[in-house]
Amino acid sequence: MLRASPAEWYETRSVGDGVTWIFEPHVKPFWRCNIWHVRGRDRDLLVDSGMGVVSLREQVPLLTERPLIAVASHTHYDHVGAHHEFAERAAHPAEAPLLAAPTRANLLIEPYVTDEIFTALPPEPYRSATYAVRAAPVTRLLEDGDVLDLGDRRFEVIHTPGHSPGGIALFERASGVLFSGDIVYDGPLIEDLPHADAVAYERSMRRLLELPVRVVHGGHFPSYGADRHRALIAAWLRAKGREP
Repeated sequence: MLRASPAEWYETRSVGDGVTWIFEPHVKPFWRCNIWHVRGRDRDLLVDSGMGVVSLREQVPLLTERPLIAVASHTHYDHVGAHHEFAERAAHPAEAPLLAAPTRANLLIEPYVTDEIFTALPPEPYRSATYAVRAAPVTRLLEDGDVLDLGDRRFEVIHTPGHSPGGIALFERASGVLFSGDIVYDGPLIEDLPHADAVAYERSMRRLLELPVRVVHGGHFPSYGADRHRALIAAWLRAKGREP
């Protein structure tokens, strides 16, 4: 398989509301994490950081222009690979130990990372068999109800266990913008991981259903609006034999 150059590894697109979508085009869509950058008055916000196989800070200059806090929606490998590149790192307490001491097992690198998840391999010396995520100890713990204040923007932390014990979503009530992580997005949801919790998953989905969202930026697949958000969760609940 051909290898991509570092300069080819990331692409960026503005999606409005001061939000930039950063993604790894050579990772196949099912495994490709959405990385979100939010411009604030006093500092910026980064939601997730991809696989980290190419330096995010070096290839996306947007991320070095101003003070920035990197938040982990949860700590699966595809969401936290470049967190070590940022001085300020935040996550839920249930995820913090994994960021401090990542392994190929606890970040689910095994069995999911193989050459088959790429359309072009990362640059040398990358090898799927030895891929690892560097330790990135959390500098701020985020509990349910905490607020990330960017100066002119405030994002509420919503604990959304189910996919991962310390999964979180970030909601800006003033704009209706929701960063949902991997608890809900417009694609096949992963509910059968070793640490998944079906009861917690339903609680989290019902909680997100009640939010007055305008646009949802998920951990994977395209963003979508309020009607699609309600339809996705309602369909999920009905598939479980539950009423929305």
